[in-house]
Amino acid sequence: MNDILIKNRKMGNGHKPFIVAEMSGNHNQSISRAREIIKAAAETGVDAIKLQTYTADTMTIQGALTINDSKSLWNGRELYDLYKEAYTPWEWHAELFDYAKSLGLIAFSTPFDESSVDFLEKLGVPVYKVASFENTDWPLLTKIASTGKPVIMSTGAATVAQISDGVDVLKRNGCKELILLKCTSSYPSTPENTNLLTIPHLAQLFDCHVGLSDHTMGIGVAIASVALGARVIEKHFTLSRAEGGVDSAFSMEPDEMKLLVDETKNAFEALGNIQYGIQDAEKGSIIFKRSIYVAEDIKAGDTFSKDNIRVIRPGFGLAPKYYESILGKISNKSHKKGTPLSWEHLL
Repeated sequence: MNDILIKNRKMGNGHKPFIVAEMSGNHNQSISRAREIIKAAAETGVDAIKLQTYTADTMTIQGALTINDSKSLWNGRELYDLYKEAYTPWEWHAELFDYAKSLGLIAFSTPFDESSVDFLEKLGVPVYKVASFENTDWPLLTKIASTGKPVIMSTGAATVAQISDGVDVLKRNGCKELILLKCTSSYPSTPENTNLLTIPHLAQLFDCHVGLSDHTMGIGVAIASVALGARVIEKHFTLSRAEGGVDSAFSMEPDEMKLLVDETKNAFEALGNIQYGIQDAEKGSIIFKRSIYVAEDIKAGDTFSKDNIRVIRPGFGLAPKYYESILGKISNKSHKKGTPLSWEHLL
């Protein structure tokens, strides 16, 4: 698979993970707070900030659903009202994108209907995200693909057949660069239901780059995903969970995001290559390997035994593999305790 270039940042197997901070509705309808979130994200070292582009009316209609799930963060909420509270005003987008770019961040968004795509095209976004609940919306996928820009699609709440259909729709309609994100559409999700082993399977099944849209708490799951091939990692981001917000309960705070950026980079670098033998970094440590030493004073003509030779550190003597064959042999001269044994010491 070829690398994917977004602005000046390459994404692919040979590059450290591309980290996306998802603002979602954590701005709490304050553009100044949105700017603070973007600034804090830039300071953590993430690659990109992502918005969501919709209105309550483009997402649903009033009266369609009241959430009735005691495990949901949004239990008892009318879906329309939730989106009305969480949406990012469209008139903010240009300012927030420009501000993000000024801080060195790649800025993009998740569109939720075709009009959102038209709007984002006017703002020149470099890449599109497809949310899990939209990965079966063929008209939306067709519209996004027609822009010809790279697409990052989450695979939550979808069967293999549905994911395959979505990939096919995207590719048929102009998408040439695709990243699929393993996602569990539960807020928050847990390590137990994340199933990271799906990541390499996704890559193999759809011959594309892969990553993780992670709704778990903490950074452990995301770091583990790097070892399995995740090269894009998306996490929700807020200034402070205590200050609230529709997604704040499962969002990363700045210190946590900074740690995520650092540790996913470390995890990627640690993958390295298949390597055996002695590395340059290890050469100075070779002396600490074990070898055969004289453990008690020996006179010429004495027999080497378990009482007078031992396998110890450092490694200046004969290799331990010769220990058994040396036992019972005769010493050709006297040796002081602490002498590394060599072949010339044997008759």
